[in-house]
Amino acid sequence: MDFVLAAAAAGPAALGPGGEDFSLISLFWRADIIVKAIMLGLAAASIWSWGIALDKQMQLSGLNAKARRFEQDFWSGRSLDELRDAFADRPRDPMSRVFAAAMREWREGEERDSSESQLLTLRERISRVMNVAVTRELAKLENGLGILATIASSAVFVGLLGTVWGIMNAFRSIAASRETNLAVVAPGIAEALFATALGLVAAIPALIFYNKFSGDIEKYAVRLEGYSDELSAVLLRRLSGRAPAGRR
Repeated sequence: MDFVLAAAAAGPAALGPGGEDFSLISLFWRADIIVKAIMLGLAAASIWSWGIALDKQMQLSGLNAKARRFEQDFWSGRSLDELRDAFADRPRDPMSRVFAAAMREWREGEERDSSESQLLTLRERISRVMNVAVTRELAKLENGLGILATIASSAVFVGLLGTVWGIMNAFRSIAASRETNLAVVAPGIAEALFATALGLVAAIPALIFYNKFSGDIEKYAVRLEGYSDELSAVLLRRLSGRAPAGRR
């Protein structure tokens, strides 16, 4: 879409040697209805991928900031009971939601489980609950990546379809006019290639965004899973009686 706007500003410089208007806006309006539909679809896909990228960037930046604050609170020396009172009822981010899920299971098991075998079962339940919570949070973070992957992989081929269709129309026009000079051939070929250009404009940023956010989410997943393991170790020490009740 940016490509279209930039080219539209070219004005008289987009005129061909015969006075033919080769600006991208003009090429769009002269195109066949099928090619126009393909171009509009590619422009919409490009805007969609940029919207997803902006939303994902703000989401991940916010989550990393909240994770830093939560980790500072968690390792500040406060007891698990204090942290449970502060975060378990009002989880604000994936890390605090994993903590809340573990503490809910801990609180329920602490009230009814007392034997050694029951405590081992409680530990396994807490581990499963945290794994489920981590998986759920990561699935939420991956929303939108599938759309970026689809745009990145298919936009070029959709643009190529528009190009092939446009070239077919150009050759039909040449056959009907019985003219083969450049002034007759060039407009139709330019219209057709414009579709491929739009496909590249949509696909390249989408591919870059997909790779970037896949890497960012993978880093956050390592951080979240690492915290889950740390919390599991803290609870295990408490179950083993190595820390006084209410302290880590």
